[in-house]
This record gives sequence, C-alpha cells and structure tokens, in this order.
Amino acid sequence: MKQAIIKTPLGNTKIVGDENGVSAITVLDEETPISEHIPLELQEATEQLNAYFNGDLKKFQFKINPQGTDFQQRVWKALLEIPFGKTTSYLELSKTLGDVKAIRAVASANSKNPLWIVVPCHRVIGSDGSLTGYAGGLWRKKWLLEHESPSPQQKLF
Repeated sequence: MKQAIIKTPLGNTKIVGDENGVSAITVLDEETPISEHIPLELQEATEQLNAYFNGDLKKFQFKINPQGTDFQQRVWKALLEIPFGKTTSYLELSKTLGDVKAIRAVASANSKNPLWIVVPCHRVIGSDGSLTGYAGGLWRKKWLLEHESPSPQQKLF
C-alpha cells in the first residue's frame, strides 16, 4: 500500500491505496509531515480532494477500494448516493437499506467509514436535524456541511 499526507483546511490527511484504488482517507489530529512526493496511485485522489476543498469539485470520481463487511459496504454504497449539499438521517438511511430497525447497525457502519469525505458520512444527521456523532469531530462535520451548503453565506448549524 502506498500512502501520502496532504494538508487540508481540516487538518493533515492521510491517503492510502494502491493500483486497486484508494482504501482509506483519514484526517489526522496530530501534526504529521506533508508528503513531498505523491505516489502515482494516489495523485488523482489528491487532486480531487484539493479541488473539493477549493470549492471546485462536488463529486469524487477516482477509484475507491474500502475494506469492510458486506453490510458496511452496503451502507457505504448508500452514503455515496447522498447528493452534494444534501443531508439524510440515520433513520432514512436505514429505510433506504430496507430495515428501519437497523438504525444502530447503520450508525455503526457509518462510523467505520474508511474514506473520509469521499464516502460522505458527514451528510448523515439526526432525525431532528441535529448534528450527531462524527469520527472526525463535530466541528469538522459542521465545517463540511457548511462548505457544501448551496448558500455559503447562510450557516446551517
């Protein structure tokens, strides 16, 4: 597996992958040196992440290869269907997957998403519209939702 560390507005970010696709994108809370060289296998992901943060990209199109259980894969695939600038609730996501009672399992799979931002788990909020748990921290979730808001001058939370 190749890896690279890039700088983003939300902290340094580690990208891991190989010729089969990107398998992990993780925001780091500790200071980590930025990569001087980006491996060829990660260059497209790096360029697209930079374009996303610059406000020039709404849909990622590089090859991904997240590792997880069949259920986690189903949840992550459903997350990919949430459009840029939109949100859904854990309950709605459970309904989409065909089992309203699976809300906790859906939330658990959501929290194990290995592809920060690309598989947009930040677009899942509470049924009452509140910000709820986010592995990267609620302040990052708020930032991402505001970044994707169709009305940038209006604060969502």
